[in-house]
Amino acid sequence: MSLESAPIETKLAIDLIMLLENHNLPAQVVLDALKIVQKDFQRKADQQVSPPLE
Repeated sequence: MSLESAPIETKLAIDLIMLLENHNLPAQVVLDALKIVQKDFQRKADQQVSPPLE
């Protein structure tokens, strides 16, 4: 499978990995930052209004 046909989340993950690796930060610092990011995006996802199930 080529990157062009990869799912959007795979493309985003690759972009994020490249960005983070370019900063040459310790792995634990990156993992701690990703926990913060995950909490923030989970909060945003939880706040999205879902249509009621009928």
